[in-house]
Amino acid sequence: MGDASPHIIFGWSPLILSSFIMVVSYAVIVSERFNRAIVALLGATLAVGLGVLTQEQAIRGVDFNTIGLLTGMMVLVGVTKESGIFQFLAIKSAKMAKGSPWGILVMLSIITAVLSAFLDNVTTVLLVAPVTLLIADELQINPYPLLFAEINASNSGGTATLIGDPPNIMIGSATHLTFNDFILHLSPLSLVVFTVTLVPLWFIYGRHLSVSPEARERVMAFNEYAAIRDVRLLKQSLTVFGLVIAGFVLAHPLHLEPATIAMGGAALLLLLVTLGAGQEEASHKLHEFFTRVEWVTIFFFIGLFIIVAGVEHAGLLKLMAEWTLSFTGGDFAVTTMVVLWTSAILSAIVDNIPFVATMIPLIKDMLPVFEAAGVPPYQLEGLWWALAAGACFGGNGSLIGASANLIVAGIAERNGVPFRFLPFLKVAFPLMLLQVGISAVYVWWRYL
Repeated sequence: MGDASPHIIFGWSPLILSSFIMVVSYAVIVSERFNRAIVALLGATLAVGLGVLTQEQAIRGVDFNTIGLLTGMMVLVGVTKESGIFQFLAIKSAKMAKGSPWGILVMLSIITAVLSAFLDNVTTVLLVAPVTLLIADELQINPYPLLFAEINASNSGGTATLIGDPPNIMIGSATHLTFNDFILHLSPLSLVVFTVTLVPLWFIYGRHLSVSPEARERVMAFNEYAAIRDVRLLKQSLTVFGLVIAGFVLAHPLHLEPATIAMGGAALLLLLVTLGAGQEEASHKLHEFFTRVEWVTIFFFIGLFIIVAGVEHAGLLKLMAEWTLSFTGGDFAVTTMVVLWTSAILSAIVDNIPFVATMIPLIKDMLPVFEAAGVPPYQLEGLWWALAAGACFGGNGSLIGASANLIVAGIAERNGVPFRFLPFLKVAFPLMLLQVGISAVYVWWRYL
């Protein structure tokens, strides 16, 4: 990586300037006064414009594997959504629970967790939250407990796989850990955390939920099959999704990166749905599907990667790594626990995506020290699992901890269901501490 310092205007210190840009950008993102994509892109522009980075270094700093994987999966979900399969699953689960509100909360949580593992948690809540509001309306119950449980389930389920949560996508891309590695190391933890969390949720919300027999009958009268709008599209989508998941599982022997598989799947599904359509109709369909990509999220990532590349080039992350090692006395077990708990607490305060973007190069700077000290490779890998667990479960700790939380809150408030920061925090933060406590035991038992 070339040295960016000679280009800094006024001869300012690249370390101070890049740190200032990052701190101000993160502070404005957390304040939610401006759209976070705009803030990240402005921060990135300043980093290049003031000479912290050259444009070439900035482009090299963007992790296109993460960008490609997110974009490909968003296109796949945007097309599949048209078939009505997600509404079908939500209504079916409500009927399987026989209209019991606690049963519905559990079933919708399970569906949210499973979909979050294989789509991504932001997309999942966009699909499940509106149907939840509809079911709660028919049952005449407060939808808040159901939505709260779904936020928890989306972050817990997203922890289980490489593609479930943006922090995992970033960690996998930076470390070349595979889809199978994530399943092997994080899905058992995710399952235990999800199951244990249902117990306090029953005491906080479940035992207070009740419905009238008439409301229950209304939900049982829903026809889930009417939700399926396009059977041909459903078959095409499920086939392509099956191929994409198989591609993720076989990525290592095939020497393919996740972004290539997701983009390939998106291209194949777009080809199938536009096959036989005229030029104009196909073009119209494509425009429609591409508008479903969350471009705000994509550009937020691009800006963020460049801001973090700036502090990395300037040497801030190396200094932070050295400080962490001196703080923990170079003890690997203590460092792993510090990474887990710090990731969790800070991910509850700032969105876990910028936090993980900063932590990845920081951990990379620490690894050579532990390698030299003779820490075996499987234990070194434990550092990455501690970061993933801390960041993903930490996202449950507050309303701004993860993107999925904010999206559910937005959908709820548009439908007259208030989601306030402090009431959410009072319940969410203790639950998050429980989840991270379980993770600490798991990480200690398995890697230390």
